[in-house]
Amino acid sequence: MLKVKDTNFLSEISSFFKNNDASKAMNSMMNIISVLNISERTLFGRTTRFNSRYSLLQILTCLILFPCFMIRNPYNFSNTRLGSMMGCGKDVFYRFAQDDRINWRKLLYHLNMQLWNKIRVRSDHKRCTTCLIVDDTDFGKTGKRFELMGRVFSHVEHKSILGFKALTLAITDGISQMVLDFALVGEPGKKNNFSMSDRELESRFTKDRDEASPVITRAKEYEQSKIQLMITMIKRSIRKGIRFEYLLADSWFTCSEVIRFIHARHIKCHYLGMIKIGKKGVTKYGFEGKELTAWALINLLEARGEVRRSRKIGCQYITADVRFAGTDVRLYFVKRKKESWNGIMTTNISLEFLEAYRIYAMRWSLEVFFKETKGLLGMGKCQSRNFAAQLAATTITALQYNLLSLAKRFTSYETIGGIFRDVQHSGMELSVTERIWGIILEMVKIMTEIFSIEEEEIFDAIINKSDNLAHFINFYELKSAS
Repeated sequence: MLKVKDTNFLSEISSFFKNNDASKAMNSMMNIISVLNISERTLFGRTTRFNSRYSLLQILTCLILFPCFMIRNPYNFSNTRLGSMMGCGKDVFYRFAQDDRINWRKLLYHLNMQLWNKIRVRSDHKRCTTCLIVDDTDFGKTGKRFELMGRVFSHVEHKSILGFKALTLAITDGISQMVLDFALVGEPGKKNNFSMSDRELESRFTKDRDEASPVITRAKEYEQSKIQLMITMIKRSIRKGIRFEYLLADSWFTCSEVIRFIHARHIKCHYLGMIKIGKKGVTKYGFEGKELTAWALINLLEARGEVRRSRKIGCQYITADVRFAGTDVRLYFVKRKKESWNGIMTTNISLEFLEAYRIYAMRWSLEVFFKETKGLLGMGKCQSRNFAAQLAATTITALQYNLLSLAKRFTSYETIGGIFRDVQHSGMELSVTERIWGIILEMVKIMTEIFSIEEEEIFDAIINKSDNLAHFINFYELKSAS
């Protein structure tokens, strides 16, 4: 059975799986799928052979509905209610997932654009700030013989683990979030062997594929730089018609290459992300004709008395307009009591501190996606050694989440309309990003002062270890209700 936590304060889709009853999720997904314009020729580039018992669309739809019938993977499909209805075995799904001819990225974008178009035409969306979010997460594995297997450093477990990094591009308007694209990548390591021995590399699964296969293209991404992949994914989203106001990312992605890329876009968009600060930091910023590190800049502006205080979020901050990567950018240095300085950078030099802070907080909605898809939808849990199957499983999980996220928007966050007019609802909930901002205003500023820990650590604990923080969450829920 799918594991559902009792504490789902920062949650987007868990309400669809309450009490191990996923009928609500099934009805919601089927309602949306029924209004999408899909065909086998468009999704797969071909049609089902005349002698096939099950069509490609039937198999895809069935895989999307797996969580609704509490099916973890095709292996235990036959003994379920859905299995008795379909009358097929697990091999049907395994062959489908391992089909090298399916372009999973094209399929995901084709469906995503239809879902996003249902959002962006709404008047409430036009009042929102639309952001792209980039981050990566661990896909831990238990065997060494997976295709393209290597070791990656897990920031959750603080050690190297077997598996992949899933570099993910998502979009949010503060109400709904959707995954647009992803890449499964490795970390070459110091010896460029992905921290594997020669014997381990030789024992990995391999398969001869046609060079024109979409899987070959995705496999080449495995060795590419995450920065380059991130830029390529954003370019692809712009070509597909995605428009956004800010790109949000953590300090790992904040570099001169990304800043130049965003600054050069013909569409009006900006970068907003964390920067690394430390006494030994080497990154320098142009300020009043001098090249200063972040730490030197903080000391200079503190001495000038340019520290301001935000009562709303209970912190001190400094604003500085500097030159970086040939571009004018604005830096915000933020500090709470007993805490060290943190930094945020944006290419929008007219953005005020509080608004920048609020927008950046939307980045945590992608962390919520990682938690929920891993816990509820089994993201990253595919045990097939075939790399094509790994791509298929991740794509299907992203589709499941996107469908449920759209359903959540129409049933919980907004007035009922369109395909959900027949659904009754007694009140509207706060969206995930609204709840994140509420936590910043009410909880984080208290907890940082009491425990002297940074907000990044607090949100990691709230999202990933929420059972241990139930009493804090109950406090916020009671305050919101009042």
